[in-house]
Amino acid sequence: MSFFQGKILLNFITNLLYRPTINWSNFELDSSIQLNDFVDLLLEPLKTSQYSYRTRLGLHEALINAVTHGNKLDPKKSIRVRRIITPNWCVWQIQDQGNGLEIKKRIYKLPEKLSALNGRGLYIINECFDDIRWSNKGNRLQLALKR
Repeated sequence: MSFFQGKILLNFITNLLYRPTINWSNFELDSSIQLNDFVDLLLEPLKTSQYSYRTRLGLHEALINAVTHGNKLDPKKSIRVRRIITPNWCVWQIQDQGNGLEIKKRIYKLPEKLSALNGRGLYIINECFDDIRWSNKGNRLQLALKR
């Protein structure tokens, strides 16, 4: 190993050992639409943030979708939520136990008929977060907010 390669390896190991650890917080929720207290818990570190209302609305909508569309209101199923807060991002992953949402149904537009009873959820979620990603299966949604 050359001196140069050894220095790169040493820097890599030093950065690995001394970088601040940022861990995911894990939460589990029974499949229910009683969500206000749970959303408060997920937003606890951001109470003073200007994004609080917008983020609250988006998280609430994503959780409602997971409960009603993903888990089909089945009380035996649960929702898993992971949260990580870094200096630049707040990220939530919401996973239900359903079959997932097909790619062609991941539409972030308002319904054509404004009087429609549903169809606004993904549009609202898209307006509330800076980055949205789906798992391949479509039953896990990752929502990210730039800090």
